[in-house]
Amino acid sequence: MSALDPNVGGELKLGQIAVAVTGSCDGLEALLAGLKSHEGIEFLGYSEQVRDAATALNASRLQVVLHATRGHSLLSKELAAIREHTRAPIVLVAGEESSALFEGALESRAADVLLLPQSLESALFTIRKVVFAGRWHHDGREGGHVITVFSPKGGTGKTVLATNMAVAVARQKKGKVLLLDLDLQFGDAAVMLGITPERTLHDLVNAPGELDSEKLTGFATRHPAGFDVLAAPLRPDEAEFIPESKIVNLLTVARQSYDTIIVDTAPFFYGPMLATLDNTEELFLVCVPELPTLKNAYVTLRTLELLSFPTDRVRVIMNRSTLRQGLKTKDVEPVLGRSIGFELPEDEAVQAALNTGTAVLLADKSAAFSREVVKLAGSLFSAEALNGQTAGVARSEA
Repeated sequence: MSALDPNVGGELKLGQIAVAVTGSCDGLEALLAGLKSHEGIEFLGYSEQVRDAATALNASRLQVVLHATRGHSLLSKELAAIREHTRAPIVLVAGEESSALFEGALESRAADVLLLPQSLESALFTIRKVVFAGRWHHDGREGGHVITVFSPKGGTGKTVLATNMAVAVARQKKGKVLLLDLDLQFGDAAVMLGITPERTLHDLVNAPGELDSEKLTGFATRHPAGFDVLAAPLRPDEAEFIPESKIVNLLTVARQSYDTIIVDTAPFFYGPMLATLDNTEELFLVCVPELPTLKNAYVTLRTLELLSFPTDRVRVIMNRSTLRQGLKTKDVEPVLGRSIGFELPEDEAVQAALNTGTAVLLADKSAAFSREVVKLAGSLFSAEALNGQTAGVARSEA
């Protein structure tokens, strides 16, 4: 096995997770090869003996330790030796399941257990889960408020909600608002808003020079309703040129540049989505009252639990809640295992607005859907903002 990587003194690249590996077990060599080659991992080094890993274990940017074991009686001593150098979470790695391993994990309060062989993606999921669990339980996050709109299935109205939320928040809240389309292959927020962006997210992340607030604002498209839109790439193949590390950097700069960032996402968990979750104060899980979609929503909630994403940051949004043949809330909530956080009605005004490339709130602010989105946006900030906007809508109806 190789010695520790001597390059442990540089800065941690945005989007990477700094990992050190100790110990030995069957299947470890393949895992090491995968970690070393993955762009999302900064591999600080490997040493079979903990005593030889001091340089990597003492690195201030170390985020997780993988300790490989065969479940022998020295496990507790090895973990204690690691703890002399770092308080980073430890994931136990083993070539086969053993009672000694799990007992040792419980006694040592190891963050997780990884049984080999595993695919690299499965191993990365475990690593991310452990690292992100620690991040998501930190309070006092600085910068703008990030609202992520997600659905595990297409056709639920996710992008309709995200675009109309941008309009509603821009109207209700003082400050700068950004709508960020992170559905990298097939994002259509710009189309739904009737705008043709000159530059997209792909152009921004591949432009020369460092990303800063001025550059971000310059690549965004200004919407007449008073918010900025950073559109998704125009072609699906351009998504390949937007690595997770660039998404992390983008979100960091966006938080410094805007008061509210509304993120529209692709309908599956992958690197950009995980990076977005790491910056999310409020997650809207959008579903419709149909069994296949609710099944996927249930799986999403369980996945978020596995990722240790705080449940109090997840709000289930039931779109088209008044569908004649749709399931009722009282039937849905027991299936999901949690209450519906907000309901949006089925409304013909939504389809009419979609066909004209206009936000529903701009096409028909008195529509039932528009009124409920205004309430939803207002609930994020203050009762004063909500009352003021609702009064405006009421006056327009008179």
